[in-house]
Amino acid sequence: MTAFPRLEPLGFDPKIPNEARIYDYFMGGKDNFAADRKAARQALDLAPELPMMCQEGRRFLERAVRYLADAGIRQFIDVGCGLPTQGNVHEIARAVAPGSRVVYVDNDPVVVVHAQALLEDDERTAVIEADMRDPDQILAHPRLNKLIDLREPVAVLLFFTLIVIPEDELAARIVGRFRDAIVPGSHVAISHSVSDLRPEATAKLAALYQDGGIVSGHTRRDQLRTKAEIEPFFDGLSLVEPGLVYIPEWRPDGERLGGPDAVWSVGGVGRKDA
Repeated sequence: MTAFPRLEPLGFDPKIPNEARIYDYFMGGKDNFAADRKAARQALDLAPELPMMCQEGRRFLERAVRYLADAGIRQFIDVGCGLPTQGNVHEIARAVAPGSRVVYVDNDPVVVVHAQALLEDDERTAVIEADMRDPDQILAHPRLNKLIDLREPVAVLLFFTLIVIPEDELAARIVGRFRDAIVPGSHVAISHSVSDLRPEATAKLAALYQDGGIVSGHTRRDQLRTKAEIEPFFDGLSLVEPGLVYIPEWRPDGERLGGPDAVWSVGGVGRKDA
């Protein structure tokens, strides 16, 4: 097995914009700093629809988690969870299945400390600081293994996280490692912004995020992945209906927030059958 890259722990520097805090700004939150707000406003100049897309992304998360809970999943690993907000995974899952257990994973120490403080009295959740570029570290973490039984079906959630991995081969290996670690009956859910509908704007956004240090990697991406480049992440899994689609089209249960070209993010849920 090829080793994953050795990683240095992520430090805290409020002068460097952070993706989770930029998302918090787009969602109307207060857990962000001046550098985050500056980067967010620059991004909004390029794509004013970003706050609406974040809301649609949250709605996709809610529908996907409800689907998984309805399908019998009682264990969830939310990788790259970001700052806690309303409608977290454990809240959505337990509305369907009250006994659901959730492990949240993030590499941002501020996110982890904040989430741990909010969930310290919840014995069926855990928050761990780890980097998704090292899935073996996540899977071997004692707090995860105390709560999650990998011999039973589990859902691995990768909502808008692979976008920060510039290297295609590494992103595919991350998904593949989680897929190989889970048993049949488990699921992997992925959402990812793509360049197909707004190539000029997404190229400028990719440059902004790279140049601002928000996204780091050995490979620089001049453009977001396309929908076709996301499809191989589901290799070895059976996509549940309706497949990999633009997120407002995935099992919709209400009116979409934007027009047909306004949300340039795709999502899907894959089931491991064997």
